[in-house]
Amino acid sequence: PFSCRPSVTSTICLSVEDAMAFNPQARSSLTDVDEFAEWQAATKKPASLHLQGGEVFRGWSFGADKSVSGEVVFSTGMIGYPESLTDPSFAGQILVFTYPLIGNYGVPSLDEKDECGLPKHFEGERVYPVAVVVAEYSFSASHYLAQKTLGAWLADHGVPAIFGVDTRAITKRLRDEGSLLGALAVGTSAKVPAFIDPNQSNLVAAVSIKSPRVFEPQPNAKPNTIRILAVDCGMKYNIIRFFVKELGVRVKVVPWDYDFSKEECDGLFLSNGPGDPSKCQATIDCLRCVMEQRPSLPIFGICLGNQLLALAAGAKTYKMKYGNRGMNQPCIDLRTGRCFITAQNHGFAVDEESLPEGWFPLYVNANDGSNEGIAHNEKPYHSVQFHPEACGGPVDTSFLFNEFLNLITSKQGRSLTTISYQHPRSVSKVLVLGSGGLTIGQAGEFDYSGSQAIKALREQSIQSVLINPNVATVQTSKGLADQIFFLPITPEFVTQVIEKVRPDGLFAAFGGQTALNCAVALHRDGTLEKYGVRVLGTPIDAIIATEDREIFKQRVESIGERVAESACANDLDEARQVAARIGYPVLVRAAFALGGLGSGFAANQEELDELCGRAFVNSPQVIVDECLRGWKELEYEVMRDAQDNSLVVCNMENLDPMGIHTGDSVVVAPSQTLTNWEFNKLRETAIKVIR
Repeated sequence: PFSCRPSVTSTICLSVEDAMAFNPQARSSLTDVDEFAEWQAATKKPASLHLQGGEVFRGWSFGADKSVSGEVVFSTGMIGYPESLTDPSFAGQILVFTYPLIGNYGVPSLDEKDECGLPKHFEGERVYPVAVVVAEYSFSASHYLAQKTLGAWLADHGVPAIFGVDTRAITKRLRDEGSLLGALAVGTSAKVPAFIDPNQSNLVAAVSIKSPRVFEPQPNAKPNTIRILAVDCGMKYNIIRFFVKELGVRVKVVPWDYDFSKEECDGLFLSNGPGDPSKCQATIDCLRCVMEQRPSLPIFGICLGNQLLALAAGAKTYKMKYGNRGMNQPCIDLRTGRCFITAQNHGFAVDEESLPEGWFPLYVNANDGSNEGIAHNEKPYHSVQFHPEACGGPVDTSFLFNEFLNLITSKQGRSLTTISYQHPRSVSKVLVLGSGGLTIGQAGEFDYSGSQAIKALREQSIQSVLINPNVATVQTSKGLADQIFFLPITPEFVTQVIEKVRPDGLFAAFGGQTALNCAVALHRDGTLEKYGVRVLGTPIDAIIATEDREIFKQRVESIGERVAESACANDLDEARQVAARIGYPVLVRAAFALGGLGSGFAANQEELDELCGRAFVNSPQVIVDECLRGWKELEYEVMRDAQDNSLVVCNMENLDPMGIHTGDSVVVAPSQTLTNWEFNKLRETAIKVIR
């Protein structure tokens, strides 16, 4: 994938067999399940979701045998359901998962604790939504950490759940009409509970701790004397972990209605939480008192904390149509123009127009334009609507915790400057090197991606010029590209087209290996520089670095990541030496060849000689790699722009282990058996590599 498209492939450094060895009992009890028999049994217990508007969605129960009512909301997260279900911000809500298949990797142990003495895999002490709605439920759990199935875990916590309903239709209804009250009835003759609006009650009082609790950093942590006072309005455990484990500070967590106005501390933190922020009047009054009496005390808020800080400052909040709940919300930093992918869970927001003098928006949502953060121009106050600690979701904005600590240690005010955001535009005509013949190594995916690139250029009113020798492609369809040249994608013919049309930019990543090789040749012979053609997307230097295994290995190791042991050989004797150093078995591949032509596994020198004999026919060089056969293989499609914004478009999981060529394996997108930690750990690695 490195040589074919701007993506990054990561592989879990743990074989499936080794992983399951940690918990063989869970493996046998949770994966060896007759799912059809379980499904048949579940369909004997009907359930129905009733919306306030009168719609009824019928399915089957897989949780507790009880009927409940609450506010129906949806979350777009594709992973991390154990973390989401234990997030106190979901209190009182009927949670609809938009991802169609839930429960694949079960639920880990509640008894396993982290360094803070908190449940390691969860964000709260219990399940907080009153009910769960999914399209399809997995009756078996495929993960080495799984201790229970999702259904059994929900039943233990007294939370009903329904599957077999059209969650897409429910989500569209909520997007059109806004969040609705609903009721889940479980059982053949169950009565539908009366609709109850949880936002009319003080949900924060129900989820906040009842007495103060202190968390100290571990003795081996770096020494830090900073004291943080955290107001618990429904605080997620990962916030505590970030402060104590990552930053090494002392945290005192207090209830939402605790009088912290006189409390000795170096910084004040306002947590996330459920419901209407106006119900937390005791918190708002105490916060306002602190801001008046101790104006130099740094304050940082997250989610509900953003709204509480705004209300204490004199601004207003409002209930959103359907809120933002998920792990993929784009937020723009108004100080730099950078965009970050964030995790969110809120149904209320700050009204920017009501911010008093001296206060400014800090972040804005790139989807709906809603406020995502505020800050004071001079005083050390700032807050964000999203979750920089995530869990689930990416932690791309975790630097905000460091910014908070910097405000504490600097003991100075600041001058805040924000900018207006607009999309840049710098080219008017782009040359697209097309997919050409559909062969191994440059298959129909490049025809598809190139077609989408041409459509995107048209949407931006940028003229597109396509070179593609294959008339039987989607790219060459009438009405797509502004100009089409049916010519071979070679340096000679592409140079002639450049001389004729004089493009500003060139796309090389949508034509497979042939287009990449051509672009590299034009770069090296000076043609692109001569005609002022800028390569858009993946830079030429990056293409060269990923083509050269030694350069690639050096680059990856320079960022603290690891690659499998690998070396290039120019003749048979050198290949033998490399294989002996790495150790058999090894993977042998022909360099500069499409689709793994001439590759295979060698368990000994005799098999190595045979493979090299075939490989050297197709290439002047072979690559000898450490054998990773049997490992789980995952791929991350990552895009990065000129402003260093990086976006994971999707990830994919091969159902077959490594050793089966990706082109021959069944691949599913997104991954199905990764926990939130595993998914985001690999995501972080992929983004580090592409940067």
